[in-house]
Amino acid sequence: MKWKLTNRFLMTILTIVFIVIIANTILLLVILYKEATTDGINSNTDTTGEVFVRSFSDYLTLEQGVPRIMDEGLHVLQSRQAWIQILDKNGQEIVRALAPEEAPTHYRPVDLIQHYKYQEYDNATTIFISEFEDYSYLIGIENPNISRVSFMVDNSAILNTISQYLLYIIAVDLVIALLAGLMFGSILTKPLYMMIDRIQQLKNRNFQLQKVKRPGIYKQVFTNLQDVSGELEKQEQERKKLEQMRNEWISNISHDMKTPLASIQGYAELLNDANVSPAERKEYAEVIERKSVYMRELIDDFNLTMKLREQQLPLQLTKVRIEKLVRDVVIDVLNDPQFTLRDVSFDSDAPQLVRSLDEHLMKRALLNFLVNALIHNPNDTSIMVTLTAKNDRAYLEIRDNGRGMAQADVENVFERYYRGSDTENIRGTGLGTAIARDILVAHGGEVSITSEIGKGTTVTIQL
Repeated sequence: MKWKLTNRFLMTILTIVFIVIIANTILLLVILYKEATTDGINSNTDTTGEVFVRSFSDYLTLEQGVPRIMDEGLHVLQSRQAWIQILDKNGQEIVRALAPEEAPTHYRPVDLIQHYKYQEYDNATTIFISEFEDYSYLIGIENPNISRVSFMVDNSAILNTISQYLLYIIAVDLVIALLAGLMFGSILTKPLYMMIDRIQQLKNRNFQLQKVKRPGIYKQVFTNLQDVSGELEKQEQERKKLEQMRNEWISNISHDMKTPLASIQGYAELLNDANVSPAERKEYAEVIERKSVYMRELIDDFNLTMKLREQQLPLQLTKVRIEKLVRDVVIDVLNDPQFTLRDVSFDSDAPQLVRSLDEHLMKRALLNFLVNALIHNPNDTSIMVTLTAKNDRAYLEIRDNGRGMAQADVENVFERYYRGSDTENIRGTGLGTAIARDILVAHGGEVSITSEIGKGTTVTIQL
């Protein structure tokens, strides 16, 4: 994977460079071809010396066989800082205009070649020669920016040289591209390798945070990977904790199931004994019924918690007066023989507060919190249930002055399968508080618990 990324990056760089070289070469050839076929620049607009001299014949005319310079031609010569001499076939001057005094009046062919090839008047004057009818004319242009260079050209040699240099340019460009690709490829792809390795580690459930040196342009990506790693590690720890609680819960539930099953089996065998008296049969039947009810409640809790977790429990909503609902729960608890003598009080300042609730489920949730306050505390514990209304919200508080809970128990009390550290001798499924919380959430409510060892526990419910 590492070299695969590098090779792809290098091939991309080399392809781009190769395309650029080909495009530049084609463009150069097109320009050279255009220059060669159009003779440089359009003669009507060109201002170079050669074209100017060739086109100056437009300003010449013959009068009785003798050449004459038009007035417009004289103006053009002055504007170009040029001068002219018109010669006959023997090189004798016929007409001159603006020519310097040192310019000869007769030119031999060798003189014309000499003057055309070299700037012999001064370093700023270049001589050009052209013809008009049976005459030739010589124009000197005084311009230091214009000069003539003569050289020999071997077409085949030029083509060979261009081909060689073109190959050299391509080779050098490819080497440069390769080096640049390696350098930038290392800078760009090294963090990618680290990202791939990090993702592989996350796949293998290695969530340990790692410090990355020189992340470059991928800094934000590595930051997100670190956040993902931290979140996955947190979820992994929660999963392990939940797994441990579930295993402990299964063990406890297995024990709780075995106990009533053993009782049912034992008392059922006793009922088959012909020597058992009617009173004993009645007692055994009551035990079997009680254990059966307990097991049915246990199975109902399983079903209810699964439906609540999957949000598949339809609520049977009706208009319910909250104060009456809470008072009925308190009365039901105090009517239970095991809680008749317990100190439970109720106070309310919202007698007309009405909400749409599933009355049966809400009673179960409130009953769970109230019974927990009773069974997990000594008999002399006082429990205060308070109902208040504020900003169109109902607040129900169940406060006790009992033994309280450790912070670890408070943090996990709403977790499924969790049993507190002081519940070893108390029978239960570990689902009650979680079910109560889910019922309140399903109604759009909230619940929180605060507790302190030796000072008691407070359950706050908002509807």
